Amino acid sequence: MDTPLDPSGGGRGGDGWGGEIRRWSGVLFPTATAAIGLGVLEWTYGLPSSIAVVGTVLIGAAAFAGRARARRQPVLPERGRRRIRGQEPPTAMRAAVDALPDPCFLIDRKGIVRFANRPATDQFGPLRVGDPLAFKLRVPVFLEALDRALGSGRSEQINWSEKVPTERWLEAYVSPFSVPIDPDGDEPQTSELLLVLVRDLTEQRRLERMREDFVANASHELRTPLASLTGFIETLQGPARRDDAARERFLGIMHDQAERMRRLIDDLLSLSHIEMRAHVRPKAVVDLAEVARYAVDTLKPVAADSGVALTFDAAEAPLWVRGDRDELVQVFDNLIENAVKYGGTGERVAIFAEREARAGPDMAVVSVRDWGPGIPPEHLPRLTERFYRVDVETSRAQKGTGLGLAIVKHILTRHRGRLSIHSQPERGATFTIRLELADFPENPKDNFKKEQKKQDVDLS
Repeated sequence: MDTPLDPSGGGRGGDGWGGEIRRWSGVLFPTATAAIGLGVLEWTYGLPSSIAVVGTVLIGAAAFAGRARARRQPVLPERGRRRIRGQEPPTAMRAAVDALPDPCFLIDRKGIVRFANRPATDQFGPLRVGDPLAFKLRVPVFLEALDRALGSGRSEQINWSEKVPTERWLEAYVSPFSVPIDPDGDEPQTSELLLVLVRDLTEQRRLERMREDFVANASHELRTPLASLTGFIETLQGPARRDDAARERFLGIMHDQAERMRRLIDDLLSLSHIEMRAHVRPKAVVDLAEVARYAVDTLKPVAADSGVALTFDAAEAPLWVRGDRDELVQVFDNLIENAVKYGGTGERVAIFAEREARAGPDMAVVSVRDWGPGIPPEHLPRLTERFYRVDVETSRAQKGTGLGLAIVKHILTRHRGRLSIHSQPERGATFTIRLELADFPENPKDNFKKEQKKQDVDLS
């Protein structure tokens, strides 16, 4: 509200009459200028005097209305202007937050976003400065953590999970801090902000779940034959001590259970050994077609005992790839054994090795095809999981451990290869592996001798 005029001549609002004249100059000056200009037009060009008078009045009214509107608009003092500028974090702080690999927000006490780094925009979508953070994070436990951090001034850590659109686990750190505003001013001010750092724990939780499932399944697979062995031993030590027929039958079952435990332990050790070297790509160069042929020749007697015919078809040119020969033999052994065990009703299994041309480096491709009952489509995505079985009873009857395809997947991962599975019920299944072809000298045996000699020199 306006203060009354000072009788002593102090003027309106303490500025005196000079201040009052300066305020009204915004109206008087444009009105006088318009009157003079319109008078010149009236005298020079014969402009009607009525038009000149009306024009002067309109311009004066517009100037007066502009002055009134300006008076209604609040004028912030310098302290208020510093407070608004202080809501924006300093440039160095924004640069540091933007360099963080995880989503990070800077918000004020009202939950308004003052800055969001690039990972935050990538994960949660665009969020404009000035919008509430609740637009993107509506989790009640997160909003409660913000209130606690503001009330106590201490950092908060929370975890929560989301089900939509996909299941994921998140972790957030909320830490309050103060930012100085114009520290060089007469009255230094500070602005309170909160740093919100969000971490996506989805991959970590999935790995933990896989590890827990692995331990549980491995324990179960070992406990079952162990319990069977314990029961038969107790029986042989008690009621069947002098029963020769029961002893022979029980010893045969115990032998089978011991073999089951041995196979499981061997597969677990093999899988652990492969995982330890998963980050190291093999440097040796082998002929993938020759490795596949070796596996076929080794398993032909086993297939013949099951009434299955193995056939092998490969191009004459070798398929050189970088790989560990023993591990690749294990890949083909597992794939061919599975085809014989579970696709043997088709009475034949075919293995094809060929070169596949493409835009990038050519690929060495080996396929194992059977004509058995096939695999239902709902099982295909999970076939390479540890201990996953399409039919548990059939797998155990065929002396499977549930780790064969998991071993195949990890070996191919180490070799930078790929495994694809195609199957239709009652039409069989095809397992195909692809490895990138590698260059190799014309005489690989001489090259091997040179490499061996070089290693001997280095070790001596």
